[in-house]
Amino acid sequence: MILSVSRRTDIPAFYSDWFFNRIKAGFVDVRNPMNIHRISRIDISPEVVDCIVFWTKNPKTMIPRLKELSDYKYYFQFTVNPYDRHIEEEVPLKRNIFDAFHELSDMIGINRVVWRYDPILMTKKIDVDYHIKYFEEIAKRLSGYSTKCIISFVDLYKKVSTNISGLGIREPNEQEIVRMVEAMLPIARSFGFTTQTCAERIDLLEYGIEHGACIDPVLISEIIGCPLKARKDKNQRKECGCVESIDIGEYNTCCHHCVYCYANFNQDFVRRNAEKHDPFSSLLVGEVKDEDIVSMRKVKSLRDYRLF
Repeated sequence: MILSVSRRTDIPAFYSDWFFNRIKAGFVDVRNPMNIHRISRIDISPEVVDCIVFWTKNPKTMIPRLKELSDYKYYFQFTVNPYDRHIEEEVPLKRNIFDAFHELSDMIGINRVVWRYDPILMTKKIDVDYHIKYFEEIAKRLSGYSTKCIISFVDLYKKVSTNISGLGIREPNEQEIVRMVEAMLPIARSFGFTTQTCAERIDLLEYGIEHGACIDPVLISEIIGCPLKARKDKNQRKECGCVESIDIGEYNTCCHHCVYCYANFNQDFVRRNAEKHDPFSSLLVGEVKDEDIVSMRKVKSLRDYRLF
């Protein structure tokens, strides 16, 4: 199986001790977000985990402990955006993020760190020219430390409306998207990046940008050294190209407090959940209770060892 760590929160930034404790234990418990008393117990031993996909804006605390993952294959989706703390409230200063990106890439390899420039959003201040300028600035600083850039455009779900209230954030229109990608693609190429989109309806192939996959079967096959027998993830949007995975995160737990985040829709919940976090628990938030029903989830390796 592919382990997603995590679309729902930044485990490398805030919960890395818990993650490494779960690796030592060999299993993790995950609450069903639609039925909180249903818990899946997931075997995360190296025999069944084909690859771990980390999602982060700041892996600094995790980097010194990556040697503890010597029995696992993995790569990072590392987001570096052009926003200040009005939008990404608790994300560290860019110079510190660049240092962490460089350190991670030097440690695990240039092809195992994917730069995410997403989501692309607009305000009165943050316009097309702003994105073009800072995309180039970031690409320049990450050049030689990654070879792929994934972009996406913000989706303003109703559940984030409170978080963005008064900030004037909006989705880019098609004309703005075209202007940006026409400028960004040659910039990316000049600094050694291929560029793909993430779960976008708009087709940008005529501008040289393909639909991508964040949980990418091609990259995973390269990392693990054999093909995968993996299907498209049916739990994601139809535009998403990712293959199936199991996510071990929980909503309303990311302490970056990015106002656009679909996974944090109540900041009070985030603070309360962070207070309930115990790095020695099998759950990311809280403990298993008597009224909970714990079921062992069936998992298996997806490696395809067939010769023909």
